[in-house]
Amino acid sequence: MSILSLKSYLSIFATVLVLGQAVTAQAVELPDFTQLVEQASPAVVNISTTQKLPDRKVNEQMPDLEGLPPMLREFFERGMPPQPRTPRGDRQREAQSLGSGFIISSDGYILTNNHVIADADEILVRLADRSELKAKLVGTDPRSDVALLKIEGKDLPVLKLGKSQDLKAGQWVVAIGSPFGFDHTVTQGIVSAIGRSLPNENYVPFIQTDVPINPGNSGGPLFNLAGEVVGINSQIYTRSGGFMGVSFAIPIDVAMDVSNQLKSGGKVSRGWLGVVIQEVNKDLAESFGLEKPAGALVAQIQDDGPAAKGGLQVGDVILSMNGQPIVMSADLPHLVGALKAGSKADLEVIREGKRKHVELTVGAIPEEGKELDSLPKSSAERSSNRLGVSVAELTDEQKKTYDLKGGVVIKEVQEGPASLIGLQPGDVITHLNNQAIGSTKEFTDIAKALPKNRSVSMRVLRQGRASFITFKLAE
Repeated sequence: MSILSLKSYLSIFATVLVLGQAVTAQAVELPDFTQLVEQASPAVVNISTTQKLPDRKVNEQMPDLEGLPPMLREFFERGMPPQPRTPRGDRQREAQSLGSGFIISSDGYILTNNHVIADADEILVRLADRSELKAKLVGTDPRSDVALLKIEGKDLPVLKLGKSQDLKAGQWVVAIGSPFGFDHTVTQGIVSAIGRSLPNENYVPFIQTDVPINPGNSGGPLFNLAGEVVGINSQIYTRSGGFMGVSFAIPIDVAMDVSNQLKSGGKVSRGWLGVVIQEVNKDLAESFGLEKPAGALVAQIQDDGPAAKGGLQVGDVILSMNGQPIVMSADLPHLVGALKAGSKADLEVIREGKRKHVELTVGAIPEEGKELDSLPKSSAERSSNRLGVSVAELTDEQKKTYDLKGGVVIKEVQEGPASLIGLQPGDVITHLNNQAIGSTKEFTDIAKALPKNRSVSMRVLRQGRASFITFKLAE
């Protein structure tokens, strides 16, 4: 072998050696979940529920065979399924569901999802030793999808609880549950994001992960590498019906607050401002004079609610609450919901281009929200304008009924900007270009003075729901 060949060989060998060491080092850094699983599994339970459903009576399912010739009667009877010999009206069908849960106290308190046990007539908990116990429903909170159960027992295995507020995107997490009924199935992944908001889920800042979650995992624990529970696996995002890499867990901090309230009082109290808010996009930020899209725009205020009593106004952009920034509008319900009724809230807002602070007292969220009904059309005089709409005055009765100090109702939408942004007859315009509208004349005057080629905001009330929209006038 020549000296050149030997040098080349040694160079290749050294490169392979270095790469091998790098791969080995990388493999060593990967976490080993075996000890975590061994310690945690005994406190993870399988939950099955039974819901009794009234069955249709047999005689109502069977055709009337009386009066048929014997041969036809025998033919039809042979084709019918055999019927159980149960007295009429006593039969019931049973609907069953499967889920997961975990023990949080040695005397038998268990956390799971509300949707796992919803409408159940009987709840069975199967422990790691295969024993089954009937569970009592202590309380449930549909808004957070958390339920608290109780089984009879002593010295039961318990999971360690962590702090979900310490989680960061990129951390390893592990789930244990019963997907498709396969007990104590272990899956792993990382935290994809924190503080996620989901449609119709205003009070839970979800943990998003890529941990494989399937039917039966719901209610099971999500662990950090220290073996501490940091969340309750709750939902997945899917287009196929199966796992697609996006799953969501309820932070354990939220779940334990709910659990403690259910245990002590049987219900959950949350803070409430009495406002309807919306996201601040780029165009709205420009129209309100903000440097960047951020905050929660107040589109509507509940009459006599905490926000109204505290001096918050429609059109205010809330930038922070008690020093915590509001980046996305969904951040506000999370922060407010975590407060108790009677707590003080210091809101930093942008109003008419200036920063100011509004201090108010947080109220308790009502059992059922009150919403304004759709506004009837007014028969007052019409007024045309450059936006391409005909508007009319609101009557005094309408203003009183719907708690409006001013505004105009759209009678007709013509071709033009109004049509392009989706305005409809019956919509009520209360603000234009950050100015309150008191009459059709004010509306027309403001519309005439609108700037060109710049985002302009308009507050519209439709079927009781208010929102700000933006548009630009090219001419």
